[in-house]
Amino acid sequence: MFEARDQSQHPTAWDDLRRRRALTGATPPAKASATCEAATASKPPAVATASNPMGALTLAEVDAFLTQAARTAADLDNATRIDQIAALEQVKSAAAAAQARLTVDLYTSQREADQGRGLPAGKTSRSVGTQIALARRDSPHKGNRHLGLAKALVAEMPHTLAALTAGIVSEWQATLLVRATACLTQQDRTGVDTLLAPRLGDLSDRRLDAAARAAADRLDPAAAVNRRAKAESDRRVTTRPAPDCMTQLSALLPVKDGVACHAALKAAADTARAAGDPRTRGQVMADTLVQRLTGHTPAVGADIEVRVVMSTDTFLGYGTQSARVPDYGTIPADLAYAWAHAGTPPRHPKNPRSTGDAPTDGAAADVTNIDPDSRSGRAERARVFLRRMFATPDQSRLVAMETGRREFTGLLAEFLNTRDQTCRTPYCDAPIRHHDHVTPHATGGPTTATNGQGLCEACNYLKQHPDWTARPGPHADQPHQVTWTTPTGHTYHSTAPPPLGD
Repeated sequence: MFEARDQSQHPTAWDDLRRRRALTGATPPAKASATCEAATASKPPAVATASNPMGALTLAEVDAFLTQAARTAADLDNATRIDQIAALEQVKSAAAAAQARLTVDLYTSQREADQGRGLPAGKTSRSVGTQIALARRDSPHKGNRHLGLAKALVAEMPHTLAALTAGIVSEWQATLLVRATACLTQQDRTGVDTLLAPRLGDLSDRRLDAAARAAADRLDPAAAVNRRAKAESDRRVTTRPAPDCMTQLSALLPVKDGVACHAALKAAADTARAAGDPRTRGQVMADTLVQRLTGHTPAVGADIEVRVVMSTDTFLGYGTQSARVPDYGTIPADLAYAWAHAGTPPRHPKNPRSTGDAPTDGAAADVTNIDPDSRSGRAERARVFLRRMFATPDQSRLVAMETGRREFTGLLAEFLNTRDQTCRTPYCDAPIRHHDHVTPHATGGPTTATNGQGLCEACNYLKQHPDWTARPGPHADQPHQVTWTTPTGHTYHSTAPPPLGD
């Protein structure tokens, strides 16, 4: 169990922090002294209790502060503006510390309830983490990180929590310290916290992270080895959209592999440039990467299918509404039109009878948009098959479909992927991994587009917690909506994004 601790239990931490604040930093102008004195009062901030969960502040007082913060006085001098900016930064840190204590209190309360029902700790953590994420308008993944950060600060790092409460370190700096000591035992993590306490507030983010890792390595060298092994096990490749119809491919690799890959691409570029290749060094490196990963020169190789969601106006050539490519993002209307109408009459490899006359057939198109003479040795162009999907005239939703099967497969699964785009849990945006019955199939939920949603793996498992419920929206002629209800009774609405993008 994790319990919130009163910071008065750690007077040494508070005394050191106050003493160092008095001895370091610029002296504020006399006009701003009241602000600075208020921000560095000798009494530590009040700690949340069961009777007063916001500590010294009630929700009404928080609302009043937010209203006051929205107003900026026009008659301030620049020195006072800087002082207020600094004071507000301290407020942000103190708020993060209060959130950490409240998060641990919430976890402790819900863990006691779940334990009495025989639920494993993992389900409690997933449930609480997602509730925190929704409250903070973050993804469930970040919510779990907030929960882990809170547990570490409250239970194992009293000096860092004290510094965060006093506004001496930021939430990000506290995160760096927790992350750097994640491989340690509770005792060793507290030891690092004690070692670094006198330096909190004096180091940049990078130096603080390095100091924490160095201290962790000294206290437990074996844990550092295990941490590196864990990092290597987390190697992965990801993509994210880039401007102007480009995409960024990233690989997280062990350092020796990453350096070797980059060196190989540089060597290939040097060789090509020395032979008179007109492409830039960066272009050769990018093209070589594609060639070595796919086994073919760029845009040459096995046929692939690309789904494009567009309006009928765009398809007919007189619309300007952008189209959307799932797993990428929006593309200009003229490019979507060119893709849809280029090449030979549409022939989808899985539907050879398709003539291209029907709007749901695939269209074979050369989408590389590259001069065929710009690459030496290119023998042919890749065939990219487009599956066109159409939005309603008001561009608010896709056409629905349903099946009598229990599982979401085939075109219905493809429809959910295209409609929902990413995980439908509010603020999640993780890739879709599971196709879920909003109303469970076991309780009579049908296998339809209305009762279906795309979820990431973690959010689908979250729904198995008995205190979480979800229900589909009642109107099939409106954008698809799911209402989530959390264990505390809070409700959140998830609406399918516009099919052609925001």
